[in-house]
Amino acid sequence: MGKRDVADLWAYHDTTKHSLASLRGDPHVLDWDILPRPFKVYPTLEPIPLARDLTGSPRPALEAIADDGSDIVDASAPRVDLDLLAHLLYFTAGVLKRRSYPIGETFFRAAACTGNLHHIDLYLACTDLPGLDAGLHHFGPHDFALRRLRGGDPRAVLAAATSDEPHVREAPAILVLTSTWWRNAWKYRSRAYRHAFWDAGTQLANLLALTAARRLPVQLVLGFADDAVNELLGVDAEHEAALALVTLGGDASTAVDASSRPVRPEPIAPETLPLSEREVEYPAIVAAHRASSLAAPDDVARWRHALPALEPTVADPATMIPLDPCNEAVAETIEAVILRRGSARRFARAPISFRALGTILRAVSRGIPADFLSPGAHRAEPYLIVNAVDGLAAGAYAYDRGRDALLPLRSGSFRREAGFLGLGQQIPSDAAVNIFWLNDLSATFAALGSRGYRAAQLEAAIAGGKAYLAAYALGLGATGLTFFDDDVTAFFSPHARGKSVMFLMAIGVPARGPG
Repeated sequence: MGKRDVADLWAYHDTTKHSLASLRGDPHVLDWDILPRPFKVYPTLEPIPLARDLTGSPRPALEAIADDGSDIVDASAPRVDLDLLAHLLYFTAGVLKRRSYPIGETFFRAAACTGNLHHIDLYLACTDLPGLDAGLHHFGPHDFALRRLRGGDPRAVLAAATSDEPHVREAPAILVLTSTWWRNAWKYRSRAYRHAFWDAGTQLANLLALTAARRLPVQLVLGFADDAVNELLGVDAEHEAALALVTLGGDASTAVDASSRPVRPEPIAPETLPLSEREVEYPAIVAAHRASSLAAPDDVARWRHALPALEPTVADPATMIPLDPCNEAVAETIEAVILRRGSARRFARAPISFRALGTILRAVSRGIPADFLSPGAHRAEPYLIVNAVDGLAAGAYAYDRGRDALLPLRSGSFRREAGFLGLGQQIPSDAAVNIFWLNDLSATFAALGSRGYRAAQLEAAIAGGKAYLAAYALGLGATGLTFFDDDVTAFFSPHARGKSVMFLMAIGVPARGPG
């Protein structure tokens, strides 16, 4: 990764920004004749059926959502077996319900996805586990089953590709998240590369809460040699590519031998059903992914380092508004929250409580277990447009994580501006609060090179996914939205000057009855 790769990512980011001018001049019309198939299907591979276990986890949902994984230790971890994996897969990426319409069947999944197009697939690499032989498997949400793509233990390949990352070497099971570009680009075209990380992030928010609820150690790993992982999965990066790895558990007794040299896996190309009669290529996606790729394990070793926490906001403490999050446990489990989570289509213009806002911000800002972040650190910075929060004046704010407080930026009613910034939609105008996550991409690129683009998008999306869950745990509604990029930065400036918006979540009281 060099300066040219960073320049390529900047070019991608800038050319995929939404603006009023870009939308007005946009001739794109959806071609329903080539709507992609919603699942990756291997028709010739035998399914390994999974058992649906809807049992709730022992920890309250909000406690699990807020957990950054720092106090979870291997000694207290549950055993990783087929039943636990089935539980995690169902509540991370499973089909929770189906609904038939004249134009076909719609599938409602455990995590939200842009356009309900669900282009993120999960692969499982594992050693021998209770109920499941070692191998590389693909998770099929359509029939809730695994399909074995390779026999034998594939973890040594992943350990080598991650430059012997300790969590990868010791985990008995590793999930690999991929995106199939066309399944989202059919609607969103080149911007789908951003959505790959947004939609992986909402799945990861579910997974991190589920594993925290059961005190299972996990680690998000972005440092890996891309070609080696894609080759293991048998995918072509011009159409489908690995985005992230997640280790599940840690057991030194089943760790990959550090001295072993993995044999390069044989090529695999099992038959899959075509996504649609034809696909439209979007070279900008492939170019952006190539520019943010790592070529070899040595490159991974040079790249990997954990970023420290951001420096505290320079502000007069007297101007800060301390938050008052709810410390009482909400008894509902994370599984129950996921089962009833949806995407709010309409908000009543009703206020939420100041305590609810503080609880959501506390829950989403404690950090995530990732190889590019120090424990408890974060780089995604929340900015808020408050429309209706009891006890808090309407206006624009920045959230100071270190002080757990809000810094007022502008006072006044900004419902009209919120609607405009959310791509001219009514939802952010009616929401009680809109949370925008911004990132100083220049600083991120300086620290992490072009790979930092993936980190910036994914971290913000995980925070947004946690906000989704926290809002529903509190009995509220939420929905993720897209935005006019530069207008968001301008609105929150000068405080946000030079930063780029990564994610937007609207939260409020769901409206009842016909629209």
